[in-house]
Amino acid sequence: MAKKVVASLKKTEGKNFAKVIRAVKSEKTGAYTFREEIVPAELVKETLAKKS
Repeated sequence: MAKKVVASLKKTEGKNFAKVIRAVKSEKTGAYTFREEIVPAELVKETLAKKS
């Protein structure tokens, strides 16, 4: 499924977006999970600055 997302980001209308992958630690188990978001390129720093 990741191939479709990456392929769509390479299209001309998708060049203004970035895929942000964040490791989030579970409070119950202590295990890490990964959350993926596709955000506008201008908002990448703001998205990474968020704590959740």
